[in-house]
Amino acid sequence: MTDAKTPFELMMSQAQEMAKSFNPALETFNPKGFEKLWPTMSKDVMEMWFGKGISKEGLDAKTRLLLTLAGLTMQGAQADTPFRMTVRHALEAGATKDEIAETIAQMSMFAGIPAMTRAMELAREVMADEKDDQS
Repeated sequence: MTDAKTPFELMMSQAQEMAKSFNPALETFNPKGFEKLWPTMSKDVMEMWFGKGISKEGLDAKTRLLLTLAGLTMQGAQADTPFRMTVRHALEAGATKDEIAETIAQMSMFAGIPAMTRAMELAREVMADEKDDQS
């Protein structure tokens, strides 16, 4: 174990050592790889669970997911995995890349430029992954 300079670095180092002792494969753990274990729900499933299942006249899944992206952006896009998964689900629910970008950009007025920039970076990663998967 290396010498840590701050209590946080020490805690992270100890946690990594503990994880490696449980499972040596965790030495190279990547949260993005973990995300691939969770499939993107189909639009029909999202409509049933998050869309008009609550109210027939309510918001569709695409709109709900764009609102979720707005909220996650407002929080500073701190939770990478939920943010990336929401972008994937929004695309699957029929949102365009422009609609996703516009939703995030709109939040810059309320959440600030750093939060918007971080959210855009995460969304671009997902869109690039989607493009690579289609190639």
